[in-house]
Amino acid sequence: MIYAAGVDVGSTQTKAIVIRGDGSVAGRSLIATGANVVAAAEEAFLGAVREAGIEEADVGFIIGTGYGRYRVTFGHAQVTEISCHARGAAYLFPDTRTVLDMGGQDTKAIRVRPDGEVVDFCMNDKCAAGTGRFLQAAAFALEIPLDELGSTALRAQRPVRISTTCTVFAESEVLSWLARGKRIEDILMGVHRSIAGRSIALLTRVGIEEAVTFTGGVARNPAMVHVLSELLGHALHVSEESHYMGALGAALFARDRVREGRTASVPGGAA
Repeated sequence: MIYAAGVDVGSTQTKAIVIRGDGSVAGRSLIATGANVVAAAEEAFLGAVREAGIEEADVGFIIGTGYGRYRVTFGHAQVTEISCHARGAAYLFPDTRTVLDMGGQDTKAIRVRPDGEVVDFCMNDKCAAGTGRFLQAAAFALEIPLDELGSTALRAQRPVRISTTCTVFAESEVLSWLARGKRIEDILMGVHRSIAGRSIALLTRVGIEEAVTFTGGVARNPAMVHVLSELLGHALHVSEESHYMGALGAALFARDRVREGRTASVPGGAA
């Protein structure tokens, strides 16, 4: 059996997925990107290969995606993260027409056709206020682990209004609300609502069509899923693979190449 792989090199985390010929996931890996992007891509790929229980030579085609896609030096091609998130979302949820990808440094709104082809997209490339970075700033200010933000925010009773539109000043505003005696839960829900509001504005620019699929690392945050669903007026598609959606889409594009007979051995290995 020939496998295909996708490696998504993000600004904060690098994800890799190896899929079988039928599209099922054989192995996956997620690590911090760190300063050495090339090494992160290699480590993530090898981690996915190990989990799949195969050899590097069994992977017929590898596609890199994400901001560091050109640093996947052992790969055979590159595809933009816009296309990869759209492809992955449409594969897991065939009724997908709009994709919201929220990562550590940027947020993307993507409108897609039934086959996963991109119709239009936009992203907040000028500010990180509507991204995971904003959540990180709040977590740092309140000294709460990032993976506990969502569950804590869901206990809110009277959410505050976060007015800053700059991540740089987010910590100051959070601490200001804390000094005024506001509950941590209410402050965090205010942060989530602020981010969600900016995300909805981004989606509106491309045109919101149901169904909406939420991808990226922030999709694992239950409070963000709740608030976005509330603002949209309907549920979002969220998968256990949402964090890996870019890598999955890249792997699906790689599988296309394998089916076209364009297999290639890993140049020199990934180590």
